[in-house]
Amino acid sequence: MTDTTVKHIATVFPINAEALKLDRKFRRRRSIIREFSLNTSTQGIPGIARSESIQNRIFWTISTIAFTGIMLYFIVESIEKYFTYPTQTSVSIIVLRSQAFPAVSICNYSPVRFDTFIEPFLNFTNFWNITNTNDTRTITAEQNNYIRDFFQYLLNNHQPIDNYFFPLSSMLISCSYNNQVCQTTDFIQFLSSSFGLCYTFNAKMASNRSSIRNNTDNIGTGKLELQLYTHSHQYVPYVAKEVSVGMVAMIHDNTELPLIDVAGILLKTGLKHKLSYKKKTHQLLPSPYSDCTNKVPLAMKAMFDRYEGADYAYSQILCYILCVQTYVYHECGCVSPHQWTAQSIVLPSTNKIIVAPLCNKTDRCYDNATIRIRSTNSIWDQFCTDCSQACSAVDFTVTPSVVSAPSDVRLSDIKKFVETSNIPLPKNWSTTWQSEIENNFVSVDVVCQTPRIETYTQDASISGIDVLSNVGGHTGLWIGVSFLSIMEFVEMIYRLIRYHYYVLKERIQGQNQQQS
Repeated sequence: MTDTTVKHIATVFPINAEALKLDRKFRRRRSIIREFSLNTSTQGIPGIARSESIQNRIFWTISTIAFTGIMLYFIVESIEKYFTYPTQTSVSIIVLRSQAFPAVSICNYSPVRFDTFIEPFLNFTNFWNITNTNDTRTITAEQNNYIRDFFQYLLNNHQPIDNYFFPLSSMLISCSYNNQVCQTTDFIQFLSSSFGLCYTFNAKMASNRSSIRNNTDNIGTGKLELQLYTHSHQYVPYVAKEVSVGMVAMIHDNTELPLIDVAGILLKTGLKHKLSYKKKTHQLLPSPYSDCTNKVPLAMKAMFDRYEGADYAYSQILCYILCVQTYVYHECGCVSPHQWTAQSIVLPSTNKIIVAPLCNKTDRCYDNATIRIRSTNSIWDQFCTDCSQACSAVDFTVTPSVVSAPSDVRLSDIKKFVETSNIPLPKNWSTTWQSEIENNFVSVDVVCQTPRIETYTQDASISGIDVLSNVGGHTGLWIGVSFLSIMEFVEMIYRLIRYHYYVLKERIQGQNQQQS
């Protein structure tokens, strides 16, 4: 119906011409909506559109609204479940013929070397009027009470202490990896609160990222053979707990600073130890699925910087040690002397590294503070908030076995090593050297038990694709909506917008013609 026809009808019948135009506009909009309703693939809406009775229309309207409500409930449930970020752990077995050989750390069970220690120690105790003796042949139980004070004095005054421990050159009789000779320079040293100076073979170095050995190097299968000598006659009495003699070893990841105090394996003298390992890896999903981290805190980085350029990674247990030390310093102005290797701390909300002094052993403040932070969640959350799980970790399951050692054919070679080790010999060495060797010799072989690696991987239980599938399934099940149904709705909106655009355009043109 054209404007001329409308005007002609308006002259014949007493009807307002503008009213006819509005009615035409309304009918045009309604026809677009009705066409969509009759032809859409969405279920329910066509039933409403083609109903010829009020009762039938009410039935289809109620049904459509009800099923739409049910659909929305299940869609909201699916989306909410996705945003809880549920996970599951999958276990797989990977066979790698060529894989990185682990790091192997060793320590002498007794950390302190008597011949270099006794004279400076006596100078210390005599200076403070604790003792009045120059007897460098032995140490008494009373003097033993001040050994920790002596080392604490040295550490608090930033004096070197390495000379009081056993050097690797005096303990390592022989070393071979896959039948190739290795040297003391293939080890890096680190400090242990319990065992003093320790040494690591095959640690990852920051300056040489390709330094890690593989188990297939030199056409081998991954076997490290070490022969060690403890020099137990140089043990400081009372320092070696229970007067024990031996070595301590730990198999760990190449980027892990070994906490050998708690995870070390004790190696008895007079035996050859075989440590067969199996490798396990753990991989967690980052945020938002977990709170894991690989970021090394500033205090931990300062601790790592002391260890000859080793490229150590984040450790949650080490983070716990450092955060407890930080709280102890906050409360006492010093840190626990039991963890004297962890003196670098950073107070919360600061970036300043503090090398904290060690508390006196008679000061119970550090013990009370340690108990308080471990038993109070609010304090723990304040000082240990960065101590999340590591996103990736490598563990080794070790199976030990032993045989007697050394064999008689090796005695002369071991005797020669001891006599040239720059450590004073025991009394009556010339007559007792065979028994001394039997009481101090330790052999250890570290071998790869299997090329299979157990891999524990954290996976998302519900992915974005799963959510989309769930939403699509519910919309299709309850009201038959698909992406094409949505496009039909978009088409209807587009047609309505285009229609109103042309109506508005005609109105503007008409106003312009009237004004002209």
